[in-house]
Amino acid sequence: MPGSASTTFPIDRVLDHVRAAVQRFADAAMFELAAAGYRTVFHQLVGCVLSIRTRDEVSLPAALRLFARAPTPDALAALPPRTIDRLVHDVTFHARKARQVRDIARRTVDEFGGTLPCDPAILTTFAGVGPKCANLAFGIACGGAGISVDVHVWRVTNRWGFIAAATPEQAMSALERVLPRRYWVEINRLLVPFGKHICTGLRPRCSTCPVLAWCAQVGVTEHR
Repeated sequence: MPGSASTTFPIDRVLDHVRAAVQRFADAAMFELAAAGYRTVFHQLVGCVLSIRTRDEVSLPAALRLFARAPTPDALAALPPRTIDRLVHDVTFHARKARQVRDIARRTVDEFGGTLPCDPAILTTFAGVGPKCANLAFGIACGGAGISVDVHVWRVTNRWGFIAAATPEQAMSALERVLPRRYWVEINRLLVPFGKHICTGLRPRCSTCPVLAWCAQVGVTEHR
């Protein structure tokens, strides 16, 4: 297939097609959370922790329930872990995440005066926060440039042949080398719905995919 190497892959053209294709789908959860008014570093970090290993359709309502009850770091820090757990009970590992988000709230108040800094290195010092969530919060809340790689971003960019990375962590480093910086935040926003609805993990919809002409279909053995 043409354009399988990152040096020749027409990423601008491909993302233009992806952008048009995903308009009919719900936005990625953290971008929807921002659109609902929760776009501070604190809100984005808590929301992202809740989303780990959880579908957007579950994690986003859980985050909205939590912030409706406790919209500020002070309010969330004051809630008992069992109350937080009840509010986010639908997400995976809810008991652990209840403790983690309360810790984020308490440290936000105690160490940062109620406002988390726009610094991914600081954000990754919180339990449960890795580069994916730190970069996403940095990108959405601060307008910074950071690549957030979840399973969809990892799978799709590998399948295209744009990168070759064995893990999401390796994919982040590979994308930092070849992806134009202007797409570092948007890549998550585009490829989460694209990966959920078109370039799916099993039997991707290759027959109707708008970027099939440039896709190397790496690892695809069966498709629709």
